[in-house]
Amino acid sequence: MKKLFKIILNIIPRPLLIRLSYIIRPVLAFFLKGNKYTDPIDGKSFKTFLPYGYGTQRNNVLSPSTLSLERHRLLWLYLTGKTDFFSAKKSVLHFAPEQAFYKRFRKMKNLDYTTTDLNSPLADVKADICNLPFEDNSYDVIFCNHVLEHIPDDAKAMHELYRVLKPNGMAILQIPQDLNREKTFEDNSITDRKERAKIFGQYDHVRVYGRDYFDKLRSVGFKVNEVDYTSNLSDEDIAKYCLAKGEIIPLCYK
Repeated sequence: MKKLFKIILNIIPRPLLIRLSYIIRPVLAFFLKGNKYTDPIDGKSFKTFLPYGYGTQRNNVLSPSTLSLERHRLLWLYLTGKTDFFSAKKSVLHFAPEQAFYKRFRKMKNLDYTTTDLNSPLADVKADICNLPFEDNSYDVIFCNHVLEHIPDDAKAMHELYRVLKPNGMAILQIPQDLNREKTFEDNSITDRKERAKIFGQYDHVRVYGRDYFDKLRSVGFKVNEVDYTSNLSDEDIAKYCLAKGEIIPLCYK
């Protein structure tokens, strides 16, 4: 199964994958029903989760029902446990909206919810993150998860995110990060797709972020809180929800 999923992820364009997943997801969820692992987003349980990864595949990480990964389930637990996101009136801008969240956030009456992306079929507004068509200080909450590693000029994108966030607003800007690296690594001379996937995690990533990612965010004006929410959870819950222990949620404030 791992080999099949790897081939599918690397061959089928992402917009088409999103459309196909609506058909395949109920079938997978039905056949993998069990009681060992639970997706906190919808509360459904399974005997196993699915493998996932464009390069090196991780076992038991993709929920069959919501298609959430570790970072999505951790973010959901944080939002439900530590914020008023599900009750207070908020204007929300969501980049490259994940299927695990899209319909749920869209249905929430307390949210004025806008999605944006250049290619996603789920986007309300087709926009370049480096040149956003939104007014200054427009949004209470911004979600931009695993997007910046694809953007050549990430500093400009960060400036735009800061510009459209309201004063005292919160942005959650997750990225794949190697905390063993002090400095972010980029090398445009590496053009082979397999080599880029090996070094950067995916062939379409343009950098590997190091610990200096938080300093990059601070340099454009953000106040950054590096939250390890897994430290608030028991080992049993971390295993039950298939979370990555120690994963940092970068909470950015204006």
